[in-house]
Amino acid sequence: MSKTRKRNILNSQPIVLASTSIYRSQLLSTLQLAFLTASPDVDETPADGEDAKQTAQRLSQLKAHAVAHQHPNALIIGSDQVALLDGQQLGKPLTHDNAVRQLRAMRGKTVSFCTAVSLLNARTNDIQTSLVETKVSFREVSDDEIERYLKKEQPYHCAGSAKSEGLGIALIQRIEGNDPNALIGLPLIELVDMLKKQGVSIL
Repeated sequence: MSKTRKRNILNSQPIVLASTSIYRSQLLSTLQLAFLTASPDVDETPADGEDAKQTAQRLSQLKAHAVAHQHPNALIIGSDQVALLDGQQLGKPLTHDNAVRQLRAMRGKTVSFCTAVSLLNARTNDIQTSLVETKVSFREVSDDEIERYLKKEQPYHCAGSAKSEGLGIALIQRIEGNDPNALIGLPLIELVDMLKKQGVSIL
């Protein structure tokens, strides 16, 4: 029996990632814990009067709760990321044209990426939520460079239209933050602390 399997048995609760993002799955896999994935069906539209941090935190909790009925005994991880530029929230572009507009607006500027993570104990309904803010300064890139980047990487499901873990790093001049994993989509440093409070020790 693997060490990963033993750790989950000791805790006696399955771990569920409320996301179908391959990037979040890859990040969570680095903790070497067995986990399932579930797709949360939630409306990611910001609420009226909500700032970027509040949106990210609310949606991370909403995603965790959205799959709790399917996994009533699990520890469920929800996460969400919202980018903020000049006071305006930037979500997933979803289309090429939207991505072009986002990257043009961000060039030469600093964007705040607010990434929230929530851990819901579906058995007790106890939930922990934390937010990590990462400031990313973008290079002054040309329209042609933006087009070439988007055609190569197609980051249409990434807030801010750039993958820092991929070719998008060529668009970035500086990154300031406490957890590089948060920018990719899942704050692992915070998550490790949350899991420990629920009896799951990584080491």
